[in-house]
Amino acid sequence: MSQILYVLPALACPVGMGAMMWFMMRSGNKNTAAPAADPREQELASLREEIADLRKKVPAPAQRGHTP
Repeated sequence: MSQILYVLPALACPVGMGAMMWFMMRSGNKNTAAPAADPREQELASLREEIADLRKKVPAPAQRGHTP
């Protein structure tokens, strides 16, 4: 009987970890909102718009008859 008392603490950690993983997986399925957009993609889109605006403002370089 006393040997069971030694085994219970050893099983508490893996059983507790399994229970936490199970609860986290269940709560994760309830979140049906669309994932947030990547901040880098937003920054890239913003920079592309800024470049397009600047290209409209700056006159095109003079054509010299040859291609660079």
